[in-house]
Amino acid sequence: MSEPVEGRAEKAQREAKSMEWALEVGLQRRSMAFYYTIRFLIRTLLWRWLRLKSRGAENIPATGPVIIAPVHRSNLDAPLFSGCTRRRLRALGKESLFVHPIGAWVCAALGSIPLRRGEADRDAMRSARAMLDSGSMLLVFPEGTRQSGDRVTGVFDGMSYLASKTGAPIVPVGIAGTEAALPAGAKFPSRGRVAIVVGKPIWAPESRMSRPALAALSAEVGTRLQEAFDEARTLTA
Repeated sequence: MSEPVEGRAEKAQREAKSMEWALEVGLQRRSMAFYYTIRFLIRTLLWRWLRLKSRGAENIPATGPVIIAPVHRSNLDAPLFSGCTRRRLRALGKESLFVHPIGAWVCAALGSIPLRRGEADRDAMRSARAMLDSGSMLLVFPEGTRQSGDRVTGVFDGMSYLASKTGAPIVPVGIAGTEAALPAGAKFPSRGRVAIVVGKPIWAPESRMSRPALAALSAEVGTRLQEAFDEARTLTA
């Protein structure tokens, strides 16, 4: 028995857009215009509201694939960093954000692509490699989920694996003050002081990396990330 037309329509509306769709939308001229408009508003309004200080933006490579690796203490982290460079920032987003047509377009225009549930690790790697292979600048939080406090927690090896497979340098980014400005559960940022410090790129060896070598690279990223985080915290004092 065939599925009713109404049922098929409702099912189509519930399905999230594909990675290929998001990548195609992200390349549209109106999407680029939307992204840079939002970036302009972040720099002119949000940066001023948070009295943001930025240091080390010259360490961001001007071309080619790049892995941006910031500490993650608040939902403000990615939007605020986007103002540090003219390059488009790409990221992986929850599949649920790509179900509603308008929300899906906004996320894709801002540089995100959907991550399917149930195949998270495999699909994330495939999607991330696709963006890096296209020469994009990809944001990856090396600590995984949002953390709290002044110490960098364990850095996962997936980011080091991506760097080794794509030749993309890892750029550590310390962001201080965002946890106080917009803690978990808050809807609007409070007035405060935020600082962003961009560290020098870290390159993976060109040869195939063993698991111990990946772990060593991750440890180096963790050390450099802590240094950038500490420097950013001094700027907010």
